[in-house]
Amino acid sequence: MISHTGTGDLSTSLASRNLDKPASEPPAGADTPLGHVARIGSTPTDEFERPVFAAGAVLWRHTGSHGPGTPESADGIEIAVIHRPHYDDWSLPKGKVDPGENIAAAATREIVEETGYTPTLGWLLGYIHYPLGTRTKVVYYWTAEVTGGSFRDNDEVDELHWLSPTAAKAKVTYDADRDVITAAEEVLDLGCTRRVLYVRHAKAMSPDNWAESDDLRPLTKKGRRQADALPSVLEGYRPMSVSTAAPERCRATVEPTAGAFGLEIETDVNLGDPALHHSARTVMEALVKASSAPVSVVCSQGDVIPAVVSGLARDAGFDIEDLRTKKGSVWVLHFGADDTLLGADYLASPLPVR
Repeated sequence: MISHTGTGDLSTSLASRNLDKPASEPPAGADTPLGHVARIGSTPTDEFERPVFAAGAVLWRHTGSHGPGTPESADGIEIAVIHRPHYDDWSLPKGKVDPGENIAAAATREIVEETGYTPTLGWLLGYIHYPLGTRTKVVYYWTAEVTGGSFRDNDEVDELHWLSPTAAKAKVTYDADRDVITAAEEVLDLGCTRRVLYVRHAKAMSPDNWAESDDLRPLTKKGRRQADALPSVLEGYRPMSVSTAAPERCRATVEPTAGAFGLEIETDVNLGDPALHHSARTVMEALVKASSAPVSVVCSQGDVIPAVVSGLARDAGFDIEDLRTKKGSVWVLHFGADDTLLGADYLASPLPVR
């Protein structure tokens, strides 16, 4: 079976996280070096033999006092472990991706359905996979902090225990779940304090077929589908602000997202490609201004995004191999308290997994 590091347009296997550790030093108090990078490719169906996709999370909560901006940590937290009576096992919350659904949306929905808790997605951990008869079960996992709700027993889950990471690893039935919990501890200990959902605009009309100002080029039919699907990808991250570069195709990409979450769109010309060509510092200052919230959506263009992400990674002491930015894609950037980039996740497409 395939297990790979997720370079380019391929998904990242959880098992690959220790194969190529970056050279940067870990933050104080953490064991994991900076530079965690995970991806979901644009066509996961092509990566596996007859796949059945599922998604879930290491659902966690603080046990002590904390406030906005408190760095994440695997210390002082509890992890949700669920009992499924149909299988009589203890596991992490997860479930199958529904037809017409993308993987991030499935993770958020399944957590709510199985536990009753409202999750806020954090780090993408990667996927695990195993045989399921003649097919391949592929499960993508995130970390997810509880930000609301309460447990409700249901047809799938009749018990939920909140346990320390060590006790949770002892409780779960499967070795794969223990590996997922360990991976979650590693990234939580990096100490993320805020996230930027860095969106490349959706597919727009070709400039070859457009006679007016380039800033006015509209989205194509596919681009509108990508824009309409984007809120379902971003919902689980609970964005609090939306900013965009000036072109109409950028604004149109995030209009459904802003509408879905009741947010105003802030436009800044310095978030776009022309500002990069003038001064990289100008772009970075605009990004900082646009992403002061704990979770921010920023929509930009195909030159700016790879330049900014690669620059932030280099400043932090690591490189991101094959930094792609497909139209409609999202780079989830994880920052620490000193605004150092801790790692990044790439979600190549907002469209439903086929």
